[in-house]
Amino acid sequence: MYDKPPAPSPIAAGADVAARVATTIRADVRAMRAYAVAKAEGMIKLDAMENPYRLPEPVRAKLAAVLADTPVNRYPDGGADAVKAALASALGLPDGVALVLGNGSDELIQLITIAVAAPDAVVLAPDPTFEMYRIHAQLAHLRYVTVALRDDFALDADAMEAAIRRDEPALVWLACPNNPTGNLFDETDVLRIVRAAPGLVVIDEAYYAFAERTFIPRVLQFPNVVVVRTVSKIGMAGIRLGLAVGHPAWIGEIDKVRSPYNLNAFTQAAAPVLLAEQDLLANQAAAIRAERARLVSALTALPGVTAFPTQTNFVLARVPDADHWFAALRDAGILVKNRHGVHPLLAQCLRITVGTPAENGALIAALQTLAAC
Repeated sequence: MYDKPPAPSPIAAGADVAARVATTIRADVRAMRAYAVAKAEGMIKLDAMENPYRLPEPVRAKLAAVLADTPVNRYPDGGADAVKAALASALGLPDGVALVLGNGSDELIQLITIAVAAPDAVVLAPDPTFEMYRIHAQLAHLRYVTVALRDDFALDADAMEAAIRRDEPALVWLACPNNPTGNLFDETDVLRIVRAAPGLVVIDEAYYAFAERTFIPRVLQFPNVVVVRTVSKIGMAGIRLGLAVGHPAWIGEIDKVRSPYNLNAFTQAAAPVLLAEQDLLANQAAAIRAERARLVSALTALPGVTAFPTQTNFVLARVPDADHWFAALRDAGILVKNRHGVHPLLAQCLRITVGTPAENGALIAALQTLAAC
């Protein structure tokens, strides 16, 4: 028999863990904050740019049958060929393009960033824009250079061109329409940047269903353009499916850094079923655009509120006191996104997803009460 050594105290163990984390995890990672997703149980959820409409019962039944028959004991198709074919048909992709798919467009942003991550490489983007561009550049140890948007949220094409000449970025991100501002950048400005850039320009069309322009039909006209999309905004946020479209030479290189089987079996089973419902998806997008117009009109009528032009499924609005209005809406059971403090151009701004008519009605009523106080 022998005596067991005494168990370490929780306090001592905790100190040891903290010390080992500090000497093992990268300092810049330890300094970061994890991306926070607000809990929304029991709330009217207008914070994440989702399609607010659930699938009708006949489509849910089709989906249930396909998912029930999915062989979860087997790996999914590594190339996701059925999903690619469904996307090509549903989106009318031009002949000659290639596709690489991701677990949402977030994974594609990561893959593209990794693919260009040579020593001293630069990533360039306007500011403010989608924050995952910066996060993935930082994680890949790339220098992330920003050019401020103009006061009306337009691209400063002169400043962008100057930054391109100075820094020779390997990668330029252009979200068209832009998040969080909601506007679609002027096509002439976009083309100036594409022609000036020595490396890859990725046009992020996450909100394509609500916008008036797409670069996909012309993606092969330029030697340095790839278009990224997601199906999240058109009603499929839960299946996490993104796509990058471009010349096979670009897509082939991006595909090399993709993990095998990155698109799970349920996503691969669900996507063709849902993409076949083009009339349903188009009608829902049209309903969202109609409600967007109603929401913009109601916001514009409120004293002290500015609703900015949008070609997305959300509205950016400047209010008298964003922190107070955000908290008051949350207390009323309505969750929006507070952008105040993120960037000077977003001072006192709330980003509001377009919901159902009933959800928008509740929001408008709550905002009218706040504006009257």
